[in-house]
Amino acid sequence: MPDFSLPASNGEKIALSDFRGRKVVLFFYPKNMTPTCTEEACSFRDHYGALEQAGAVVIGISPDPLKSHAKFIDKHSLPYLLLSDEEHKVSEMFDIWQMKKMFGREYMGIVRSTFLIDEQGKLAGEWRKVKVKGHVEAVLAAVLS
Repeated sequence: MPDFSLPASNGEKIALSDFRGRKVVLFFYPKNMTPTCTEEACSFRDHYGALEQAGAVVIGISPDPLKSHAKFIDKHSLPYLLLSDEEHKVSEMFDIWQMKKMFGREYMGIVRSTFLIDEQGKLAGEWRKVKVKGHVEAVLAAVLS
């Protein structure tokens, strides 16, 4: 996987390469505080201990600014970092910044997706156009395998 760095909710700039030697679960979601994104983020929160025990780092990425991430983390007690991809450069790199349709309106946005990166920085799994129900359990199973 190509390396990238983005500003993180902890105030640092985080690079994918910072986690070499550990599995990384990157989940991209469209927007903080929306129902489906909140459900997904809370599901990763609820499975965070098991993912961490399995040796994985969980990182969420959306185009929201850091201030919005801070509110999202506080409101839902999220234990992992959220990265801000406001210019959607990383989303474009993963080919998930795409044309979307909602209520007859077309717009560019993130297609909900998750990527599992192995300890050497190689892609080990990917889920595109994610449906939230059962998704984190599938990611955990892949991390454990």
